[in-house]
Amino acid sequence: MKRRMLLGAGALLLAGCAAPEVSDYAAEQPALDLRAYFNGRVDGWGIFTDRSGRVVKRFTVVMDCTWQGDQGVLDEDFTYSDGTRQRRVWRVRKLPDGRYTGQADDVVGEAVGQARGNALRWNYTLALPVDGRTWHVQMDDWMYLMSDRVLLNRTAMSKFGIHLGEVTLSFTRRP
Repeated sequence: MKRRMLLGAGALLLAGCAAPEVSDYAAEQPALDLRAYFNGRVDGWGIFTDRSGRVVKRFTVVMDCTWQGDQGVLDEDFTYSDGTRQRRVWRVRKLPDGRYTGQADDVVGEAVGQARGNALRWNYTLALPVDGRTWHVQMDDWMYLMSDRVLLNRTAMSKFGIHLGEVTLSFTRRP
């Protein structure tokens, strides 16, 4: 009896460590199609929290997005709470089966993503300037379409497997 309880507790513990998969959201609605959502002007508000959860930076972003078939350009203009500005231009490609790839000047290599239901998981390495140096950090980016106008985004940042912090964003697509 004791052994069964230990095995059951161990199985529950391992199940609790299982990370979500994008396929877990396949039945969720509304369905996320990046071409439909990121089309036109999109406004965003976000925070960066360090590994302790303390907000270290707030920002807004205005995106101008265009698509020609399966090729998209997402032009992001960030304004940070300290007054600094940054621009990132994503060149995104829609592939079969809900997959996406993307490139930007400060992205190392290619970003890869998969959409299912209302969710998209997007992974890439970002060349992040920190105190005069450039760190290559891994971005595990999750997007969830809440309605035809609202999308929530949460990104975990890590380096060498060590959690550095998170970016949390709320997007609103202009009508």
